[in-house]
Amino acid sequence: MKLFHSINDFQSTKKTILTLGTFDGVHIGHKKILERITQNTENGKYESLVLTFFPHPRMVLQEKSEIKLLNTISEKTKLLEETGIENLVVHPFSESFSRLTAEEFVHSILVDQFHIQKIIIGHDHRFGRNRTADINDLIAFGAEYGFEVEQISAQEIQDVSVSSTKIRKALQEGNMTLANEYLGYNFFLTGEVVKGKQLGRTIGFPTANIQIEEDYKLIPKNGVYAVKTIIDQKEVFGMMNIGFNPTVNGEKQTIEVHLFDFDADIYGQKIEVSLLHYLREEQKFGSVDLLKAQLNQDKINASNLLGQL
Repeated sequence: MKLFHSINDFQSTKKTILTLGTFDGVHIGHKKILERITQNTENGKYESLVLTFFPHPRMVLQEKSEIKLLNTISEKTKLLEETGIENLVVHPFSESFSRLTAEEFVHSILVDQFHIQKIIIGHDHRFGRNRTADINDLIAFGAEYGFEVEQISAQEIQDVSVSSTKIRKALQEGNMTLANEYLGYNFFLTGEVVKGKQLGRTIGFPTANIQIEEDYKLIPKNGVYAVKTIIDQKEVFGMMNIGFNPTVNGEKQTIEVHLFDFDADIYGQKIEVSLLHYLREEQKFGSVDLLKAQLNQDKINASNLLGQL
């Protein structure tokens, strides 16, 4: 997949079949649309293209937006590449871009820059300044400029929006089974392993502290999870705590992973941790010994669940 960081950077000798949207999560609803794009380009006559934006438009246009996203931009890029899309344009979204009229958007971007053959889009898609243009306007532009418009059905669009809403809600409730079912893959966090207080080491549960740079990434419900990561191309299972470590009076939220049967030094590495099961809520124990006993039980519970995979 070719990645372009601006609409103006895109170049191709072929006409394109494209779709556009935020594609947060790149979940099973999105994949139906993306499959439609790749099916249309199987003969090699046209190239597939996805146009997405960063920052998320709501981050730019809504002053107090506190939207949390299922993917960081690098995670979304990786997931889109796995769908077989040939070209991804991640355009910097800005207020000035939002002021383009519908005709300017169609003429200067879709036609002149992307050499559009077909656009596959939802029936409820609105675009142009103040989002005043709709699918009927797009069909009219298609007739004028010579490109096709394929509408995605109301039911399929409903599937996409319901999926996103349900995934966010499920993650906030610790319902990994539902979240992962709607995603079509295991939800994951990506971050650098940094040094923490190293308290886990003193009680036989050394942890890798995961630091996530992107503050817009959705962090699931606090608690203990059964997880999986890949280090040096090998699957490594473990358990992860998201929370404030109340037993030792922690003051800020941390993400700590204890990997089973693993003792290599991975400080400074960027790792991807997939969340498979929610084990329990975070709780404050009366002593470190009680915490250690619970961690031993968590390890047994996690191992039992992971053994079922």
